[in-house]
Amino acid sequence: MSYLDVLTLLITLFVLLLSMTGNGQATRGSQLSGDHAQAISPAAQSAAMDISPGLAPMASGIKPRHEGLQPGFTDLGIEGVSVAEGDRGITLRIDNNLLFSSGQASLTPRGQRVLQDLMETLETFDGRISVEGHTDNIPISTNRFPSNWELSTGRATSVLRYLADAGLLETRLRAIGYADTQPLESNDTPRGRAANRRVELLLTREP
Repeated sequence: MSYLDVLTLLITLFVLLLSMTGNGQATRGSQLSGDHAQAISPAAQSAAMDISPGLAPMASGIKPRHEGLQPGFTDLGIEGVSVAEGDRGITLRIDNNLLFSSGQASLTPRGQRVLQDLMETLETFDGRISVEGHTDNIPISTNRFPSNWELSTGRATSVLRYLADAGLLETRLRAIGYADTQPLESNDTPRGRAANRRVELLLTREP
């Protein structure tokens, strides 16, 4: 046997030994992984079971500002009062002729009855209520109301005072007058102007 034959044989044996060693480590690694998988899985499952109940209430407690408001306000059954849902919240829109005489900010007896009918529904809501007064674009100029700003604010304030006297917490209420800056329809027609003369109750939950 020549020197080259001996060297070739040694190299072959060396490669064979390396191959056998690698297979053994792979087998032990597979067994170890399997053992760990069996040991860890029950604990992981238990941890998941323990954590999930704690996370669920937190997730359910995060609500949009007006989530959950719509079901109780979809059908109020009050003529002249409509419900609209938007990004800001739920809006109860009341026709102006139900609440006030022309150019006035004192509630009529009919207006008081309308608000009293709304109280049962409003009492079920625990968020903020913004009372927003709106007018058409016909100017007004009286000693009490120099412009539509004063008129719209006065009407919103009258509604707020009634709701507070009826039992709603004043800390949940605020009054805002928008004059003719937020029309629903064109002021070019009598019908459009009538639609724009309104009081809105905006219901929102604090973020």
